[in-house]
Amino acid sequence: MNEPGARDRILAAAEELFADCGFDATPTSRIAERAGVPKGLVHYYFKRKPDLLTALVERLPEDRVDPEHVVVPGDVAASLHRLVDVLDRSLDSSAMLSHLLWREADTHPAVLDALRNRFGRLVEQIRAVVAAAQPRCAAADVDSAAHLLASAVSYRHSVARHAEDGQDTMHRELRFLADALAAGAGA
Repeated sequence: MNEPGARDRILAAAEELFADCGFDATPTSRIAERAGVPKGLVHYYFKRKPDLLTALVERLPEDRVDPEHVVVPGDVAASLHRLVDVLDRSLDSSAMLSHLLWREADTHPAVLDALRNRFGRLVEQIRAVVAAAQPRCAAADVDSAAHLLASAVSYRHSVARHAEDGQDTMHRELRFLADALAAGAGA
């Protein structure tokens, strides 16, 4: 098994330390020590400390889900459950990183921009899944449901390290949204 390269070790150390201590309270010397590299190597790969956060954003797992893999025609609830399950599996591989980035978004515009872009992609994916599962839903209702569900998923992912398993709550929310769409809630 190959040992991770210096850049990867630096990023892993930064992720752990930023999550534990916060970005501002973590000096690059501690990152270098945790990564087992000279401090100068941290600055070789990352000119400024905020560049570490930018690189960590890029380490988030792929968040695009092909609707074909999750849509159950005629069943919005089952389709959304399948989509959220795929997104949650992705979260499992990056819970600490996700939490860290949500926390640092308040003070680092690049992180906030990246998270906003991810949120926009999530809304679009939810829209696509609902439209494929139930093409007759009103566009305004689909848009509202997509924003509500994206907010719920984003919230869960932002507090994942501290929250108890919210699967039951999420399943109730998914059922509620699916029922509201089926009833033509916004009509």
